[in-house]
Amino acid sequence: MKKAVIYLLSGFAALLFLRSTVSCSGGRVPETPQVRNVIYMIGDGMGLAQVSALMLEHGFAPINMERAQAVGLVKTYSANNRVTDSAAAGTALAAGTKTNNSVLGIDPEGNHLESVMTKALRAGFGTGLVVTCPITDATPGAFYAHVASRREYETIAAQLVESGINVFMGGGRRLFNDREDGVDLYADLREKGYTVVEQLSELDETHDGRVACLIDEFYPPYAGQGRGDYLPRAVAKTLEILSNNSGDGKGFFLMIEGSQIDGAGHKNDIENVLGEMQDFDDTVGVVLDFADRNPGTLVVILADHETGGLSLVPGDADFERGESGVSASFATGGHSAILIPMFAYGPGAENFTGVFDNTEIPGIIESLILP
Repeated sequence: MKKAVIYLLSGFAALLFLRSTVSCSGGRVPETPQVRNVIYMIGDGMGLAQVSALMLEHGFAPINMERAQAVGLVKTYSANNRVTDSAAAGTALAAGTKTNNSVLGIDPEGNHLESVMTKALRAGFGTGLVVTCPITDATPGAFYAHVASRREYETIAAQLVESGINVFMGGGRRLFNDREDGVDLYADLREKGYTVVEQLSELDETHDGRVACLIDEFYPPYAGQGRGDYLPRAVAKTLEILSNNSGDGKGFFLMIEGSQIDGAGHKNDIENVLGEMQDFDDTVGVVLDFADRNPGTLVVILADHETGGLSLVPGDADFERGESGVSASFATGGHSAILIPMFAYGPGAENFTGVFDNTEIPGIIESLILP
């Protein structure tokens, strides 16, 4: 009898295995592809309310972030404050370690931290940064810089030149070619083989190599006030360049920041919050379409923190009545301590479901792409 039970269980297990490897149409289900490319998207200041506001704006028609295959929540506190700033949060998301507010790439004991981008670069991956703020600002800086204060912009720019990152696009031009110390970092970049431009259109005939695109003296304008569709176009161009650079079999690590959701939140400016959210979500669409065309691409979309303490409140407190409109209500001109959303798409997306500390995210990515 025991043998019969064992045989029966063995046969049942084999049947389950067979069913797990065969699709309903009779074909074999493909194995999950290895993660080749990682696209890390950070909506600076993007909380659950900001995502909800964009959904409301669309009349609840699906936005691109809703294409995610996995959803999680992330804690954001820093080493010395329950309300983080972008430098500490960026460092946690880049290097997996808590640090004090305003510090980039250095832990509270003064030790330099190595970001997941730097590790990927050392392992032979292509690397890129595309942002809508100065390329030396806190979030991008967290991926390559080591400074005690995020305001050390000229030092951060010099460290970017030495970082080896293949493609970077954003503002902050004057920190490279009009510096107080008189150093011409444009010349240094060109000596290292970079194509240096100040308009995205100058890259129409550039399809590979090292690229530095600095589109503004410091902060580019909002999307709705002159920047236009720079971010989705810049990301599409960067994806083209990094893909063409990957002829040796290695993939790439790209960090994209929708930087000015945060700035609009600080000003309690719901119109530009929505404009920047739409711009970021349009870019999410570009990225997810790329992932669909390029198996092995993992996309992780999240925020560094929420800005503004945004809530969406009805025009009438009596919920038994019909629609009375919804308005934006901000609780602060600063950051808040609430959880932020995370969306994942592609191979390995299932690893990003749950509640996480922000320091856990780069470690998960490293485990998927680095030996």
